[in-house]
Amino acid sequence: MLVSCGDALIDFLPAASVEGRDAFVPAVGGSCLNVAVGMARLRAPAGFIGGLSTDMFGQMIAEYALASGVDLRYATRSERPSTLAFVRTIAGEPHYAFRDEESAARHWVYRRGSVPFAKIDAIHVGSTTLVNDDGAVETLALIEDARGSTTISFDPNCRPNLVRDKARYVRHMEQFVANADIVRMSDVDFQFLYGSDRFGEKAKTLLDAGKSLVIVTRGTKGALAWHGAAGAVAVASPAVDIVDTIGAGDSFQAGLLFGLRTIGRIERSALAGMSADELHRALSFATTCAAITVSRAGADMPRVDDIGEEPMQALTQGRR
Repeated sequence: MLVSCGDALIDFLPAASVEGRDAFVPAVGGSCLNVAVGMARLRAPAGFIGGLSTDMFGQMIAEYALASGVDLRYATRSERPSTLAFVRTIAGEPHYAFRDEESAARHWVYRRGSVPFAKIDAIHVGSTTLVNDDGAVETLALIEDARGSTTISFDPNCRPNLVRDKARYVRHMEQFVANADIVRMSDVDFQFLYGSDRFGEKAKTLLDAGKSLVIVTRGTKGALAWHGAAGAVAVASPAVDIVDTIGAGDSFQAGLLFGLRTIGRIERSALAGMSADELHRALSFATTCAAITVSRAGADMPRVDDIGEEPMQALTQGRR
């Protein structure tokens, strides 16, 4: 199983009413839930770990996840409210206003022994639940238990408007980076965390520290990756008409983890021995997934039928 741990929420997406007034349409989202949904829709066994409310919105989230094939056995249900996020698109980028203080996702507690890590291929963590101290501490405890048994994937998916103490937040993100095997972030996240675009220098430092794979996604400019054995690999993004970019990074992450599992490179030792060709195929598949998501409204993760035969064949070509 591939598992994603973190946020699950309701996005209120901008729309126009019949009278032409500004309006919002609710849609299930949350970066880490999106990753789980994306992997499940690609027909990988996928699960979600995190806090889910029993309120009306929480029921919407659970029904949506289950309909996509996500296993919720490791999710924790509570009467705390669901996280709500109101979205505005400014200069092509989504901006969020969160209602999260007492939410089920924010107050999720990791229970040691509750997850059979030996039966899980990879655990992905990141996003808004790591902004507050409690969420970061609980997720770090899960990672500490999981390390050595499963591959750890991390995407900070920064939300600067939620960060009150940037120095503390960056320290927390560096803790997650230090414990991950796969580190992926957008160029915008990289700039926020490190104040530069010196991707290669940082990637070398991380590889020297034992990371297996470092990736920076750059929207329409594609993705850059660095790997100890495969070296530096770059892929372009497919050309599509962009509707919005909500969920693009989550779709890339889901496609990446699915791709690595499909070609037999998700397990830690196998990941370390990956070739440049295998990495290029996994990255290309991930960018295809992201391109499909940005071509339609909201974080609508693609299904196998949306991908088509050619990208799937290109991914699996040369599979051992």
